Amino acid sequence: MSNPKYKRVLLKISGEALAGDAGRGLDFDVIGRVCEVIKKCSAEGVQVGVVVGGGNFWRGVKDGGDKMERTRADHMGMLATTLNCLAVADVLEQHGVPVRVQTAIEMRSIAEPYIRSRAIRHLEKGRVVIFGCGTGNPFFSTDTAAVLRAAEIDADVILLAKNIDGVYSADPRKDASAVKYDAITYDEILAQHLEVMDSTATSLSMDNKIPVVLFALKDPENIYRVVMGEKIGTVIKEVK
Repeated sequence: MSNPKYKRVLLKISGEALAGDAGRGLDFDVIGRVCEVIKKCSAEGVQVGVVVGGGNFWRGVKDGGDKMERTRADHMGMLATTLNCLAVADVLEQHGVPVRVQTAIEMRSIAEPYIRSRAIRHLEKGRVVIFGCGTGNPFFSTDTAAVLRAAEIDADVILLAKNIDGVYSADPRKDASAVKYDAITYDEILAQHLEVMDSTATSLSMDNKIPVVLFALKDPENIYRVVMGEKIGTVIKEVK
């Protein structure tokens, strides 16, 4: 049996992915399948950190629009991520996986405050750590939070689980001639203005030399496949 390619990973899951086909709220069948695969990775000795988005409940810029002050709208988005963190944590525990939730905004009654050394200690003990509230600051996406936490915990790779199976030269839903890349550089992502992550997240991963693998969460087993070294989705790194 092959060994995992990565020892410590940061898995980013969008809130929309947790909503399943409904697009809003929580689909516990989807969450259950994701948690089964996280358990499978953990059983292989892989240390797993998770950042979850909140778009299935609230997206600060999109939902707040010009109706709310941006900072307050983003704070609501951070609370939305916490809802998702608690849901994923509960399902992981139902699957027998030890888990801790840490939030960038203190809410000690329901989660630990984010402390880097404590997070790393949890990972070393085989616990899954779920990071909530993004970076704790407005104007920053949860993709940026994922890169930041990956850098802080010294993750080997960022696993970007999306509703698309890789990086394309254009939106494949709108352009039939769009080409899927097996590998692409950070510079190419920025130069072509590809909507993979926001530019802040892309630049931060480039500056810290953290590879990113983008793949479809439609089949949660893709998480395990990537961890074990299979060529799934698109690899984003310094050089091809």
